[in-house]
Amino acid sequence: MTEVAENPTTTATILIAEDSPTQAEKLKYILKGQNYRVVAAVNGRAALELARREKPTLVISDVVMPEMDGYQLCHEIKSDQALSDIPVILVTTLSDPQDVIRGLECRADNFIIKPYDERYLLSRVQFVLVNHAIREADRACIGVEVYFHGQRHFITADRLQILNLLLSTYEAAIQRNQELTLAKNELRRSNASLEAANKELESFSYSVSHDLRAPLRAIHGFTEMVLDDGSGQLDETGKERLVRVQSACTRMGHLIDDLLNLSKVTRSELNRTEVNLGAVAKSVLTELQKAHADRHVTVRVDDPLTANGDGRLLQIVLENLLGNAWKFTSKKTDAVIEVISKKQDGEQVFVVRDNGAGFDRANAKNLFGAFQRMHSADEFPGTGIGLATVQRIIQRHGGRIWAESTPGEGAAFFFTI
Repeated sequence: MTEVAENPTTTATILIAEDSPTQAEKLKYILKGQNYRVVAAVNGRAALELARREKPTLVISDVVMPEMDGYQLCHEIKSDQALSDIPVILVTTLSDPQDVIRGLECRADNFIIKPYDERYLLSRVQFVLVNHAIREADRACIGVEVYFHGQRHFITADRLQILNLLLSTYEAAIQRNQELTLAKNELRRSNASLEAANKELESFSYSVSHDLRAPLRAIHGFTEMVLDDGSGQLDETGKERLVRVQSACTRMGHLIDDLLNLSKVTRSELNRTEVNLGAVAKSVLTELQKAHADRHVTVRVDDPLTANGDGRLLQIVLENLLGNAWKFTSKKTDAVIEVISKKQDGEQVFVVRDNGAGFDRANAKNLFGAFQRMHSADEFPGTGIGLATVQRIIQRHGGRIWAESTPGEGAAFFFTI
């Protein structure tokens, strides 16, 4: 059934019933290349009328069509005494087992499974045409009553017709199984490559942590020694410059930490449990208040705020969002930070809101990119990695994150899990 025969010695007329112009042209091109005469109709009803005029040698019909689908067209052809001996091939995805039963009920002769290539199509056409003559010599019709999915079906078709249809279904199943096997092998190779890449990334992360920190510690340490031991030989400008070197080393250390954390977030395995985000938020805010005892911030947190997710990663989300809220309200005497939840379009949305510096919405598209900052480092310190980390965690949970803000009036970050 997979061999393609030579070009037919006599011209056969093939009727195509296909509502897609692209698919119809594809079929025409393939069939005309084999010297078949081709006529086409854009729906089942038009195809039936054309079949009555043309008396084609074979009908190839898509299953899904307007006005009259492929099953009904096949039934009409097989029920018409003048057309009943014309073989019909149905083009389908065979995505539903019921398709086979419907094909038997309408007495279709064969299936062409989407997507198909030229060789596969021509093998089906040649098989049906060659076996049509054999079936004519053995027109032994049988009636079979079958029950499928709790429904009764009565099949009236000749033996070869049933056998050919079932064999085409079996061959399609084998083809799908081979495609699935190839896909599984490709997935296995991809997983192996991904595992190797992860190991290489872990090695790189260790190298970054070790090889970059060592010179930073040396620079910071020797600078400290110069400031302590040689301060009498330095003027104020020299001391200021060394202090700036130390500050740059510290910022670089924080940047390395943030990049490593971002890398770990991407690779770490999710361990989902029920997490009370309200309790986590309160704990994070308590630590922030201890670290900045001179500040007074009004805090409002809904508790409980439950979500199903990785507790460790969701804590990182709140540490970053609340850390930003704390930082960007630092110049407010009446700072307010809220952590709440609301229903929006049928899903639970968590909100971290503040009344701080805010940002320009025109730059919001860059908000979650690594190293993207809405304010200068002199105004508000930071590495620009935090929100990129937050976005990756939320995406790994299958959620979304977005923000709204007005400069000088605060910002609100919304996320789903």
